[in-house]
Amino acid sequence: MTIARTLFLSPRVTATGHALAGAARRRGARVETLHDWRVPDGWRVAEGASLYAGPLFADAVARELGVGLLEAPGDWLARLPHELTLRDVEFTTIEEARTLRRPAFVKPPNDKSFPARVYPDGSGLPGADAVEGSEPVLVSDIVAFAVEYRLFLLDGEVRTGSRYATRGALDVVPLADDPRRAEVAAFAERLAGTGLPSAIVVDVGLVDGSGWAVVEANAAWASGHYACDADAALDVVLCAARPEGEFGEAERRFLRPVPEVVRDRRGT
Repeated sequence: MTIARTLFLSPRVTATGHALAGAARRRGARVETLHDWRVPDGWRVAEGASLYAGPLFADAVARELGVGLLEAPGDWLARLPHELTLRDVEFTTIEEARTLRRPAFVKPPNDKSFPARVYPDGSGLPGADAVEGSEPVLVSDIVAFAVEYRLFLLDGEVRTGSRYATRGALDVVPLADDPRRAEVAAFAERLAGTGLPSAIVVDVGLVDGSGWAVVEANAAWASGHYACDADAALDVVLCAARPEGEFGEAERRFLRPVPEVVRDRRGT
């Protein structure tokens, strides 16, 4: 017997959540919005559950829903060869990053514990009172992307994509309508074998004067879809966030380690 999926959404209303909900309903799936940071008793360990939510909210409810969450390894970007990043990227801790004496782009790999942006030096990073020193971070050389794209990947295949920025400004166009779509697809093929989970979102871009490069990887269950096809994006989300028991041994190393209990959260 085929188990029907239930897509759970966070209380935060987003355009992507709305689009994914519509796509889920069109294929006969159930859609439920969680209105609190706790899962009602009747929905705990929900059969066939999936989830679309921000990282903090996902940490709060995934275990109670019985959902496993795929994400890229925190050091994935730093382990890529230079020809795929066109810049030096270091995987370190925020305590080490605070010693930086040069401008750098600094971000948490898979969370939003502090703003991802260019910092003039390490002194501008959150202090020990806000973020623990052991928090992993990616420290990257600063490059200028002429144009950037979001790609929803399933088993290494681009299921849907969207341009989302030109020269740092929001510029949303479906990948199918973009004149560089063939170049984007060709570059995406080069990511095969780089250690990504089966369902993931990868942002790529064209670096001024240098060529194509990876911007970053994002969890599909927490990524905005821009102008991506919602039905195709939903395929990736349903694979990236599904009942934990469905994951085989090869994929379990990509599961996000969610806390046993999370209390008093206030936003996604």
